[in-house]
Amino acid sequence: MSVAKIITFGISKGGCSKSTSSGITSFLLSREEKVLAIDMDSQGNLTSFLTGEYDICDVFENKTVLEAITNGDARPYIFNVKENLDIIPSNDYLATLAKTMYSNKLGLDALEKALKPVMDRYDWIIIDTPPGLYEQTLLPLATKSDEGSYAIVMFDGSMFAYYAIPKFMEIIQATQEAYNPNLKTLGILFSLIDSRAKENEAMELAVEEDYPKLKFESVIKRKATTRRLSIEGFESNKELDNAIEYYVPFVEEMKKRVKKH
Repeated sequence: MSVAKIITFGISKGGCSKSTSSGITSFLLSREEKVLAIDMDSQGNLTSFLTGEYDICDVFENKTVLEAITNGDARPYIFNVKENLDIIPSNDYLATLAKTMYSNKLGLDALEKALKPVMDRYDWIIIDTPPGLYEQTLLPLATKSDEGSYAIVMFDGSMFAYYAIPKFMEIIQATQEAYNPNLKTLGILFSLIDSRAKENEAMELAVEEDYPKLKFESVIKRKATTRRLSIEGFESNKELDNAIEYYVPFVEEMKKRVKKH
């Protein structure tokens, strides 16, 4: 029986387009395959991005990934976004995850246990993580899949993000060795604040030198139309094709890399 492939977007620095990239990737994959998006960031940006709901504490009260993990079953907490695309939402209370896990004696396999009943319902599980290397990031990385678990490292071209890469890579390796032997680093995705900035070229060369063959050929250049997706949404959006222009080749490249693994 085929089960979902897991893709986790992460880096410990904020502002690297994790939520935007995981949301658009989920949307594009759902055009042909079944996708479950999971918001592991207590800010809930992916939740708002895909559902259009911004009062997430009220709308998704006691109906989030926190409850799914605590109760060990994701099924009651899955919300449909559109055909082929579902989400397990988040809200501010996910910030209590570490305390909740301690109180309930849950391990780093808690998300995996919660997802077990639905793994065969989807082709892809796409997970957004916060800018931190704690439980909200560790649980997704520790979640195993027979079809493969993959991490995509986000990079915005800044020196801060450059120094965050090795920290995240160390966490990936440690999680692989201790919890999830199927976990692999799929690549480093450049999502640049200003693609014209000369310093980005130096950062690009540095990353390619430090991590040979990991950089995706596709580069996400930030655009106003992409930023407006959080306002206009995906449906009936005349700017949609322009907004997702750079993500289309990235998703195809991502799928090819997964097949090679």
